[in-house]
Amino acid sequence: MTTLVFGHKSPDTDSTGSPLIWAWYLNEVKGVEAKPVLLGQPNTEAAFMLKRWGFDMLDIIEDVADDQPCVIVDTNNPAELPANINGADVQAIIDHHKLVGGLETKGPIDITIRPLACTATIMYDLMGDDVAKMPENIKGAALTCILSDTLEFRSPTTTDRDREVVAALAADLGVNVSEYAAEMFAAKSDVSEFSDAELIRMDSKEYEVSGTKFRVSVLETTAPEIPLGRKESLMETFKTVAAEDGVDEVLLFVVDILKEEATLLIPNDVVKDVAEKSFGATVEGDAVVLPGIMSRKKQIIPNLAV
Repeated sequence: MTTLVFGHKSPDTDSTGSPLIWAWYLNEVKGVEAKPVLLGQPNTEAAFMLKRWGFDMLDIIEDVADDQPCVIVDTNNPAELPANINGADVQAIIDHHKLVGGLETKGPIDITIRPLACTATIMYDLMGDDVAKMPENIKGAALTCILSDTLEFRSPTTTDRDREVVAALAADLGVNVSEYAAEMFAAKSDVSEFSDAELIRMDSKEYEVSGTKFRVSVLETTAPEIPLGRKESLMETFKTVAAEDGVDEVLLFVVDILKEEATLLIPNDVVKDVAEKSFGATVEGDAVVLPGIMSRKKQIIPNLAV
């Protein structure tokens, strides 16, 4: 049976590119029949990556069958995975997030979780000498993933190893890193065709703090004025999204990649208190700027308090 390789729901660039990378490795190096798939529509930057490096759009699945062989990448959180994930035959996990728990497997599996900025960096290292066999499009996917997750090295999650792998890949591909990153971020910033609900869910994770369930959403952009220009309608949609998704509150952070700051929308007193307790902010009005806040994984989630 074909092994499915997938990342988390609301797939970003890493959860789109890393399944491509690992499925190639399983197929071409390990001799294991594998297929990369998605758990939702990719964001605009991920779609740019697919087109730029000549990939077809990946199939989107809603669930997995009992005993379906699969490899999970870029997450280990059951809330971000298919409903029947514990019924599937999970064979490996490759991730760079904290260990959440709750996954049950059919037997012992390979688990690699490393404190690097991107899953693609981990994969590059796991391949060892076989990275020399990577075709141009797979190298392009890896490069895009790492530049996306590090925000071109602006994110505090960036490590020296991420930088080294980007340098190696860019040299192999003849790509100017700054110019290519600018193309990526321009694609990520083009959100005009998305509804408010789609924007809120585009790069979003569920997280519970002291019994309060949050949908923590991030919009990384070089043009923050575009989503912030929709601030009122976005906040009106928070209640609908919260009700549909079974959470108490939506936290939407608009990350300005170039200024290296985030703007948190403040729809009510609950979120106002969260902003003040979590980030030491003084909130006046329906938004607050948080200087230096770039990473949900390292700066937002660990600091959330109610």
